[in-house]
Amino acid sequence: ISPVPPYSREQPIFTTRAHVFQIDPSTKKNWVPASKQAVTVSYFYDSTRNSYRIISVDGAKVIINSTITPNMTFTKTSQKFGQWADSRANTVFGLGFSSEQQLTKFAEKFQEVKEAAKLARDRSQEKIETSSNHSQESGRETPSSTRASSVNGTDDEKASHGGPAEAHLKSENDKLKIALAQSSSNVKKWETELQSLRESNARLTSALQESAASIEHWKKQFLACKEENEELRNKIEELEEQCNEINKEKERNAQLSRRLQELETELQDKELELEELRKQGEIIPQLMSECESVSQKLQAAEKKNKDLEEKVVTLRTEVEESKHRQTNLKTELKNFLDVLDGKIDELHDFRQGLSKLGVDN
Repeated sequence: ISPVPPYSREQPIFTTRAHVFQIDPSTKKNWVPASKQAVTVSYFYDSTRNSYRIISVDGAKVIINSTITPNMTFTKTSQKFGQWADSRANTVFGLGFSSEQQLTKFAEKFQEVKEAAKLARDRSQEKIETSSNHSQESGRETPSSTRASSVNGTDDEKASHGGPAEAHLKSENDKLKIALAQSSSNVKKWETELQSLRESNARLTSALQESAASIEHWKKQFLACKEENEELRNKIEELEEQCNEINKEKERNAQLSRRLQELETELQDKELELEELRKQGEIIPQLMSECESVSQKLQAAEKKNKDLEEKVVTLRTEVEESKHRQTNLKTELKNFLDVLDGKIDELHDFRQGLSKLGVDN
């Protein structure tokens, strides 16, 4: 059944599309989706009653039928979500829009309609006060007219109506009418105050619900932050372990680099030794050739020595034969023989040293 009958004078003045939610009546905290998808949400104006309503229909189901009063407030809770409390329907409606611009337009229209409803309420109160004043003035005029009719009436009428008693009753009746009008106006004022109290209670309830929802939201964020903190701590521990391993690897690399430097130094020393040995190896052939030449010289010297010995023998024989004649020559020969023996010994020692050096090489 449509909330707007075809014969009604209500006309849509603003239409948009949004996802509709209602507060959970049991918990008063969580939102319950009233529509499975985005539906049409419209502002309607009733010219006969001078009132405004927000109406939304999902298929054949009426999900929003809220009359806007001056005490209602539309609150933006996020960039795309807004809500308002309806004390008559005893619920809180929420709308989720696809963009922030749609939410802003809806909120501006809500404020505009709210101001219009306030003006309409003020005008209706002025009319009620004016009508009550007129009724009081008409009640005040009634006794005077009655008194005039009683004064201008015939004696039969005075006798039939009872005269002053009837005028007294009418004046009492007028007083009762005035008191009734005042009491009715007071009742309306009390009703208005009661309505404002209900709306303020609804606002407080919605605010409490919002605070509870925000508390739940912050609790969830706190738990999420706590979990994230634990994850970060675990990552920090892992990174510290990795840093320790890296430091160990650095120490190992430093030790290996030091060992490599030592090996390089040793290798350089070995290369120097090898170079010296190569140089010595190059000298050995020269020494061998020198040794061969010395040995040849030694052989020649030995041959000469033999020759000299033979000559000495002949000389000795000659000396023996001519001692007396060649004393000086004998002495010189003896000296020459001593020198020759030293040279021979030196050559012999030199030959032994060369032979020994050849064997060692």
